[in-house]
Amino acid sequence: MNESDVEERKEKRPDFILIDATNMILGRLGARVAKMLLEGQRVVIINAEKAVISGDPKYVIDKYKDIWDIHSRTNPRRGPFHYSRPDLFVKRTIRGMLPWKKPRGREAYKRLRVYLGVPPEYRNLKPLRFEEIDATKRLKHKWIYVGDLLKHLGWKGIVKY
Repeated sequence: MNESDVEERKEKRPDFILIDATNMILGRLGARVAKMLLEGQRVVIINAEKAVISGDPKYVIDKYKDIWDIHSRTNPRRGPFHYSRPDLFVKRTIRGMLPWKKPRGREAYKRLRVYLGVPPEYRNLKPLRFEEIDATKRLKHKWIYVGDLLKHLGWKGIVKY
């Protein structure tokens, strides 16, 4: 047996970091993921609809409804664009934490994947959890899930896998 045979028998480690967003505070999760992306790592986030936004749900919903009223009167195709799918919403939140207008930020953004639920190819892998940003352990006040917020803003709540 030579060394190449031994290396082939070893388990293949994925070249990305799998993160479960369940009960994670969205802003703190986004800051951690943005840092990982800028360091050159590939990141995959699952269960995006279960991420948490802190605050009274009524006020959070009203705030985002007001944000959604912002648009261009002359040509709405020019933006700003507001996403009603949780995976795109989370991805856009993380994009706001990257230096998007510089090549380094764009390259980092390309290394990010966000999914609703858990796709079949990631079911057998153990996701990374940040216990210090878990809303159930950290927050003493109210919060709302991203999926619930976006259902109020027009998302149909469909996850197909």
